[in-house]
Amino acid sequence: MSAPRLYVDSADPEAAAPLLASSLVYGVTTNPTILDRAGRTAGEIPTLYETWAAAGAREIYFQAWGGAEDLLEQRARDILALGDLAVVKVPATRAGFAVGARLAREGAPVLLTAVTTPAQALAAVSVGIRYLAAYLGRMRDAGFDALTEIARMQAICAGTDTNVLAASLRTPEDAVALAEAGVPYVTAAPEILWGMLDHEATDAAAAAFEAADSVQ
Repeated sequence: MSAPRLYVDSADPEAAAPLLASSLVYGVTTNPTILDRAGRTAGEIPTLYETWAAAGAREIYFQAWGGAEDLLEQRARDILALGDLAVVKVPATRAGFAVGARLAREGAPVLLTAVTTPAQALAAVSVGIRYLAAYLGRMRDAGFDALTEIARMQAICAGTDTNVLAASLRTPEDAVALAEAGVPYVTAAPEILWGMLDHEATDAAAAAFEAADSVQ
């Protein structure tokens, strides 16, 4: 298993900034839905890239869009042209697989997103795609045994150059369960990541340390 990595799933520079500044996260992931919720447009992608690069991100993910294969590929190449930190996301559709396979063959960093089945994971591995994203929460909502299916994807990727990056986490415990299942990389909203650091017992112990006479 690769060393675990945390990513922040956000299109809000102010929310991502302290996580990047603390080096808690490896990078930033986005998608069109997250951009829309943050009131951002595709035209702001270059600015977001520069902002997060300056803040210390080591990878920055943006998703290409467009139903037609040629349009999807052009937008994917535009994202990759942002700089060396850019990773392009393409959906796990037939068009997305075709575009992702071509880019991967050129050595480009590609994430296949919304992967739902181990069969799709196997196809991603076979064409050398670097990352695949499986949505834990969304898969659960759709009635999948999500953790088991994502663990199967990870087993298929083990020993290859493809890595599972799990998304749609709802609680800090989701990140722990994924790590226990062998999934090394996860992305989550800022509040989930901060929640991983907090516990009332820890806060109580820290308060007791600060109150000790020896530190006065």
